[in-house]
Formats: sequence, C-alpha cells, structure tokens
Amino acid sequence: MKNTPTDALWTHLYWLTVLAEQHSFTRAAERLEVSKAAMSQKIKQLEALIGVALVQRTTRSVRLTSAGEQLVAELHQPFAQISKSFLALRDATGPIRGRVRVTAPVAFARQQLVPRISAFLHAYPQVHIQLEVSDRLVSLAGEGFDLAIRHSNHLPETHVALQLCATRTLLVAAPEYLDSRGTPDHPLALAAHNCLYYPRGTDLPCWRFARDSWREETLSVDVKGPFATNNSESIRDAALSGLGIALLPDFSARTSIASGELCEVLPDWRIIDAFANNIWIIRPYAPHVPQAVLTFTHWLRTEFGH
Repeated sequence: MKNTPTDALWTHLYWLTVLAEQHSFTRAAERLEVSKAAMSQKIKQLEALIGVALVQRTTRSVRLTSAGEQLVAELHQPFAQISKSFLALRDATGPIRGRVRVTAPVAFARQQLVPRISAFLHAYPQVHIQLEVSDRLVSLAGEGFDLAIRHSNHLPETHVALQLCATRTLLVAAPEYLDSRGTPDHPLALAAHNCLYYPRGTDLPCWRFARDSWREETLSVDVKGPFATNNSESIRDAALSGLGIALLPDFSARTSIASGELCEVLPDWRIIDAFANNIWIIRPYAPHVPQAVLTFTHWLRTEFGH
C-alpha cells in the first residue's frame, strides 16, 4: 500500500463516507452491495496508507475517530457534486433507469402497494424497486432510502413531504360475530363487546368518536377485549376469525369489506385520534433528485391519489 497512487483510492474514500452514514460495517456493505469482509479490508487499506486510525470498532457499533470525521467532512461536498453531475447526465439521456430504495408500513405495503407495483415495473423496466416492509421509522439518509411511505401526523421538517392519499379509521367485525353478539347502534354500546385494538403504551384503551349534526357531538368510550397488537393485519385477522370488533385503518380493511368477510360498524360516526388521516411520501431534501425517484413518486401519487 505504500506505493499505491492516490487516484486508486477513490473507492476506499467513498466507502468510508458510506460507513460514516451507516455506523455499521454490515449495513454499509449491504448499501454498497459488497461483502462485509471487502468493506473491512478497504478501510484497513485506507488507514494503512494514511497512517492514522480512521474508525473505532466496538462489538456493537462503529464510529469515526476525529481524523476520520475530518476526512469525511472534507469529502462530503466533492462526492455530492460528483453524484449530482453523474445523475444529471444520466437522467438527461436514454430511458429512465436506476434503483429506488423505499420503506413502507407492513399492512399498506402488503395489501395495497405490492399488488399494484408490477404495473410500474412493466412501464419502466430499467427501474429497480427495493422495498423494505417495516413499521419502524427508519432514518432515510442514514440507511440510504430514497423514499418512505408513512401513515403519520408527524412529519420531519428536514424532509420533503407529499400527500399520497387520505385515510379513514373504521370499526369492523365479521358477520358471524355480529349475528351472535348483536350490532351496536351507538358507540356507548361498545362497552358490552369484545374490542380488538392497537395498544398505546400502558394506557387503558379508549376510543373517541365524533358525529356531524347541527352541532358536533363527541364522546369517549372505554373498551376492553381479549386481543391487542401493534400490527393492523393481525387485528384484521382476529376480526376475520370472529373474535370481536376491530379498529383499523381503511387500507387494512378495504379488501375484506369488499368481499363481505367484514362489515363496517357504526358507519355514521367518525373515529378520531386513533390513526393518522393521511399517508405521505417522504424523501430527504436534495438539490438534485434522480429521475427514477421522481417518476416513481409521481406514479404513486397518481395511483393512490384518487
């Protein structure tokens, strides 16, 4: 390595910047689509040439030394400019192509996004979608995602947020359950039913309702039931089995309602303060956004906006 020309180290330097973002050799290797061993070897080669330690390794995490932080800070702008120039030139010529990394909630991705995404991929065969299905709120920049689909009322101010579609919260139950236990005609009647709910910390479950009339009527109902979980698909499945009345976002219940497997309960009342009222597309702010990302964003909004 002593005689390695500096211009042969661009890959090493770029991999160091990715490691600084990911804080993990494993995640950095996944981001670069290389082996963890290759990632580690590149960093060791770079440290050997410079003659100082750039990375502090522990059993749980990786962080840069002060020398590593200084080097990465100085590399950020040049690599950003290189990426911007490359993407601008690539997007200006030829078909739309590239990889788009997306993270989306489990229920929405499985029930709404994945069944439709083949239409986009057929229309843009040189675009590759890499989808992570997860309900956790990932760091887009830190984990290398281009877009996030989020069902939330809390949007990061440092990101670009575009509305994908509006959503409603529904109460649903299987016909068999309603036949055996009766259909409630008022929210207060829910106190006598098995209710399936999304837990909110250690608070006792309470559903809030509103109804529009000459004056808005609101009320709160303490509910109880045999099953609670933080995944809407699992709540839906429990409702399908006849276990009780479930509170769900509409995108998790729509298909089962259309098939008649679930019935909407108390449709004249609005459930408030349960789930967010909108689904959003979030992306990190950047002066230049790859054409594949913009095209996929436009397709999502067209597909789901109606």
